Amino acid sequence: MRLYRYLLILAAGLALVVVGLGAWVRLSDAGLGCPDWPGCYGHLLGVPEHAADSAKAWKEMTHRYAAASLGLVILGICQLAWRLRPRISPLLPTALAGIVFFQALLGMWTVTLLLKPLVVSAHLLGGMTTLALLVWLNLRQHSRPAGPTASPGLRAGGLLGLALLVMQIALGGWVSSNYAALACADFPTCQGRWLPAMDFAEAFTVHRELGQTAAGSLLSTSALTAIHWGHRLGALFILLTVGSLGLALLRRPAWRAWGGLLLALLALQIGLGIANVLLALPLPLAVAHNVGAALLLSATLALNFRLWDGVQAMRRRSGKPMTLVLGE
Repeated sequence: MRLYRYLLILAAGLALVVVGLGAWVRLSDAGLGCPDWPGCYGHLLGVPEHAADSAKAWKEMTHRYAAASLGLVILGICQLAWRLRPRISPLLPTALAGIVFFQALLGMWTVTLLLKPLVVSAHLLGGMTTLALLVWLNLRQHSRPAGPTASPGLRAGGLLGLALLVMQIALGGWVSSNYAALACADFPTCQGRWLPAMDFAEAFTVHRELGQTAAGSLLSTSALTAIHWGHRLGALFILLTVGSLGLALLRRPAWRAWGGLLLALLALQIGLGIANVLLALPLPLAVAHNVGAALLLSATLALNFRLWDGVQAMRRRSGKPMTLVLGE
């Protein structure tokens, strides 16, 4: 059991690193630093001297090595979970191993399909999903005794905030995979207007090549603007919902620490988003914005775990069916 817990902690830390490295590769335009997969110019180890751009190739291979290491750790977790039955259910670790396998396929398709936005966005969401499931597994193994039972309103607010945050991360991935982060270079307006010219139909057509419409013509500025503006609108909803949840938690002594954590991460993430626009997307801030999204997702997920933990404890004692008890 101790090894299982240690591997879960290691895997969650590695997953966060992989998310950061993936953003670093994507935002530094190194996604095609290696034109083949899984090696680089036919080399599984290292980058050959004849690489077209060795710096970008090393970035890509660093991400691949980290992702492969994470995959191996998750396979170890899955194997241990099957050995430790029935104390540990192997269902969620097995599902996690399946997600990692699919992530590897998405990584391959990212290269072979030349950074197709749908594939790149799915790869980002897969990384966030991997991190979220590892956070959940850690919470199941390292949880403290159930705290005070949260009100139905807090529980509903937690679930709404989590759902909207997932949607916002998907919108952010779509911005990044379409290179639309600089479509609006001012804030809070966009191109000097509150409602600039936007083409939502082309912006959110998912089956198309990078920089092109579904018909194969060049993607317009108005479409890129719509992608960026949609992410800003999502950020406003996150600010209102997650911010309101954080303030509600602050008003309850038993949940004050959670409220402070949620509001601090939210303020950091909003601040990083604004700074990326005003400073023209400097790479360190852009990567930090991706990592901030992962941390806010993890914190919101952990909050939901705690909000429902008291309810689950009551249901376990009463023998009623349980919900939101993944990984048991």
